[in-house]
Amino acid sequence: MVLGWEALMKYVPDIYIDSMGYAFTLPLFKYLGGCKTVSYVHYPTISTDMLQRVSDRTQSHNNASFISQSPTLSWAKTQYYKMFAYLYGIMGRRSDKVMVNSTWTFNHIQKLWKVADRTYIIYPPCDISEFTKIPLTNCHVQKTIVSIAQFRPEKDHGLQIRSFSKFLKSHSKDKQIYKLLLVGSCRNEGDSTRVKELRDLCTMLNIEDNVEFKLNVSFEELKDLMSTSVIGIHTMWNEHFGIGVVELMAAGTIILAHNSGGPKLDIVTDYNHQKTGYLAEDVDSYSAAMKTIFNLKDEESLVIRQNARLSVERFSEGEFERGFLMVCESLLQKDP
Repeated sequence: MVLGWEALMKYVPDIYIDSMGYAFTLPLFKYLGGCKTVSYVHYPTISTDMLQRVSDRTQSHNNASFISQSPTLSWAKTQYYKMFAYLYGIMGRRSDKVMVNSTWTFNHIQKLWKVADRTYIIYPPCDISEFTKIPLTNCHVQKTIVSIAQFRPEKDHGLQIRSFSKFLKSHSKDKQIYKLLLVGSCRNEGDSTRVKELRDLCTMLNIEDNVEFKLNVSFEELKDLMSTSVIGIHTMWNEHFGIGVVELMAAGTIILAHNSGGPKLDIVTDYNHQKTGYLAEDVDSYSAAMKTIFNLKDEESLVIRQNARLSVERFSEGEFERGFLMVCESLLQKDP
């Protein structure tokens, strides 16, 4: 709100668009600045899922164990979240138009902001032009799974490693032909520590020779790794959209994504009445899906990959521009 006030004092616009999640700045511009207001919500500042996890005392990356194990602290955090969600809803309703980036975000914003009559799903722009140039072939000598994600806790690389380990146990005779590539950037010391912990997990599971860490790779190397991989894996629970999932599908890998959030509701959905990929949610279902995908016949694999590539055209930059301008058009008209 302080930042919003500073901006308002420097310049009063006709239309204020918040695309950063600063809902508490909306009343400043609407009532003090007399502006028309628009929100483009990528991820709700708070969600009903977050409330439920705290209420259920479920440990996660944003609900520390010392809180989840304490009834008193869990109760206090739940009350704080409820109060914050209530205020967040009041602020969000100051938007004249609301855009959200996925069905998952839409559902949560509806529960919190309750403005269905002026809320629109506008998928984020995904530049997939370079990925769609990768030829769709079935010439994979090595059976490779590729993951593209920053080494953040919510990306749950541990689930990828444990699932891959279980899969390898049923392929002990030809274990050496399977590889898991973890491609991502390390932003800070915390990420580097996380990578070391993941390496230690691979060693503990005795699969260190089957897992490779590719850190801070160039875009050309990224495309090369995607072009030679059979499966593209994603394991984040309740990803609000999933641009990485779209890129993996565009590149021609068979996507294996988490059965939640944007991948479940918007991306890995049937297209032209045909499958575009696979969904899973735990070690057993991920390892089973890996087995299913690697056992696909070449023609079956090619049909899924072709259909997936066609389906992600829905998320192009052109589609985003069309949707964004359609929503904002009425606000751009001069008042009589």
